[in-house]
Amino acid sequence: MRRREFFLTSFAATVAGLKAQNPKLKLGYDTYSLRAWGMKAMEHLDFAAKHGCTAIQLSSLGDFESLEPAHLAKVKARAAELNLVVDGGTGCICPTSKAWNPKAGDPVENLSKALRVAHTVGARTLRCFLGSSDDRLHPNGIEYHMEATVKVFKGCKAVAEETGVKIALENHSGDMQAWELKALIEEAGKSYVGACADAGNPIWCAEDPQVTLEVLGPLTVTTHFRDTAIFAHPRGCAAMWTRLGDGSIDLKALASTQKRVAPGACLHLELITGRPPRIVPYFEPEFWKAFPKARAGEFARFVALVKRGSPLMRPMVIEDAPGPKVPEFLAALKRQQWLDLEHGLDYAQRNLI
Repeated sequence: MRRREFFLTSFAATVAGLKAQNPKLKLGYDTYSLRAWGMKAMEHLDFAAKHGCTAIQLSSLGDFESLEPAHLAKVKARAAELNLVVDGGTGCICPTSKAWNPKAGDPVENLSKALRVAHTVGARTLRCFLGSSDDRLHPNGIEYHMEATVKVFKGCKAVAEETGVKIALENHSGDMQAWELKALIEEAGKSYVGACADAGNPIWCAEDPQVTLEVLGPLTVTTHFRDTAIFAHPRGCAAMWTRLGDGSIDLKALASTQKRVAPGACLHLELITGRPPRIVPYFEPEFWKAFPKARAGEFARFVALVKRGSPLMRPMVIEDAPGPKVPEFLAALKRQQWLDLEHGLDYAQRNLI
């Protein structure tokens, strides 16, 4: 009898240990995935719950019908009723970036407002970004914009600490490689700033998404999960974002890395299908003017990813196609976004979390 009890106790401990080593990630999506639909927060919450999500990233203040406390309280209550973990979002917060909108006013006040909104709806984090690849070509390099971003963050430190909402800086549209983002977070203060690790944007920095997540590690407090078809090109490589499972990224390995280094971060799908292939011309010297401090070992892993990849071989409605957007085109685009997100959530539930 004692041997049986010992066996059962040991078995239970083993199972508990395996669960601790392989935590189940919270699954959600960034509301930008359904950008053509113009849905608001309440609709997104219901969509998320209906599709088996346990989290949601409300990606901008525009997701709310109103910023009045009464409406935001209703959003918080509905999310709690549906057992959804909420992450918040806003846009560019760097006043020196080409992406910054001067109409946003003072950058510290702008970010502070977004933090307070995120707090009111019960969000744990607030995703934001510095800029884009264009900012790397500033005469003083990307460091100029990184310093400006740090100043904004430090100006918001008291609000972040008061609200308990962690600022989540995204590696956005080729603005920073992971090691640069990590340095920025550590300079600002990792007690109130973390990373939103995006799996699609590293490609424009000639960086493997696996490298991104490994470097950012436990600084990662939320994510954008996405697949990319990537393939060799005479100028370097070309890439385009795809449905989950149709691209070249080892998604299971990426999710496994997140479970290991950032198990508390939600796995949010940010699916941006509908963009044409984009060339990353790393065979050309001009490209490297934007990346004078790139790390050879990390670039070698990116080249290996390119060699393993292949073009996308399935139809796609191209959102950025030139010409007028007739009703039939817009209807097809909306349908594509809806189906791609449904497919992605099902794929993630079966293979990733």
